[in-house]
Amino acid sequence: MPPSVVHPSLREQIREHIVEGVVSGRWKPGERIVERRIAVELEVSQTPVREALRELESLRLIESAPNKGVRVRDLTAADLEEIYPVRAGLEQIAAELAAPRLADDVSALEPHVAALLEADAKGDGGAQVRHTVAFHRELVRAAGNSVLLHTWESLGIEIYTSLAIRWLGTRQQSYAEEHADIVEAFRRRDPAIAELVKDHVLGCAPT
Repeated sequence: MPPSVVHPSLREQIREHIVEGVVSGRWKPGERIVERRIAVELEVSQTPVREALRELESLRLIESAPNKGVRVRDLTAADLEEIYPVRAGLEQIAAELAAPRLADDVSALEPHVAALLEADAKGDGGAQVRHTVAFHRELVRAAGNSVLLHTWESLGIEIYTSLAIRWLGTRQQSYAEEHADIVEAFRRRDPAIAELVKDHVLGCAPT
């Protein structure tokens, strides 16, 4: 495969491998991540590894410096917390824009509520994070604004939610119940839906 052509799915798989390594503690804050070692371990060229690392640097999960290579950022509680008011503002706008569409059809949200019910019953924290993020991604997507969706996705919400749970002990209770309430608010055309979504996101912030 030419160096200039990297299959997106491969880059995404490598990115998830690195993220999992950081979230699980395989790579500690401040520890160096060696591009060549990852390439050997995953049996891929260094090009997609480099692309994945660049993407994670843009998400502020890692940092690079001349003569020091790539390292896991030593994130503080404040770093993990500051995403929430930004995300809340974006989702408030998204809820306003998406309200007419979701009032007529909430089918994009309902499977994630069902999955959260199952995850809650099993105490599966990983599934809770995945389906919570997927629920909110569908909510933002329903706004029909590509700039808004791109900005939301650039926050790296799934990564930072996982890190907040692992490093700060943050754990939201009643995942399914809260999201089911949001679905019902859209369905009944609640005029306060945007504020409800904003408050919901802020309520997920680390305390």
